[in-house]
Amino acid sequence: MDTSEFRNGLSLIYDNDIYTIVDFQHVKPGKGGAFVRSTLKNLRTGRTLDKTWRAGEKMEAAYLERKPMQYLYEQDSEYFLMDMDTFEQTGVPAALIGSQAKYMKENMEIQAVTHKEQIIQVTVPDFMELAVIETDPGVRGDTASGGTKPATVEGGVVVAVPFFINVGDKLKIDTRTDSYLERVKS
Repeated sequence: MDTSEFRNGLSLIYDNDIYTIVDFQHVKPGKGGAFVRSTLKNLRTGRTLDKTWRAGEKMEAAYLERKPMQYLYEQDSEYFLMDMDTFEQTGVPAALIGSQAKYMKENMEIQAVTHKEQIIQVTVPDFMELAVIETDPGVRGDTASGGTKPATVEGGVVVAVPFFINVGDKLKIDTRTDSYLERVKS
């Protein structure tokens, strides 16, 4: 592929690693050749990189497959996932899961991104419903102040919640930002 095929979300191989195009801009200056400014995100590390390409420059496209998998268990710093179509189990190193591990519960469905049959990225759902396992008790009349208190939910994640939240309440949590969204009605 070349720079004329760039679009946001496209994956490519650069410097022996897989990157996704976050942003790009075709630039045609008054004199000199046209070029493309791009911001690339490394799928393995999550770091971003600014790269300028000459117009028409060629690079290798990375063909990625996203598929649902089921998280089974963790053992010796490795997380075991099962392909829901073939029932094949695959071990994934803890470093690849990263901070999302705190949200992973046995038998939950996650999304795996593969390149040439190798898992390169794992993501949990963006929103999860988790029960509060520890927080200070709510005091009657505190709801008007609009403040927050820390609450520990399943998996050990600490989230800032309104004062009216109590132990046992189920909360909707944004896993990308570790933030409270709403209390879920039972």
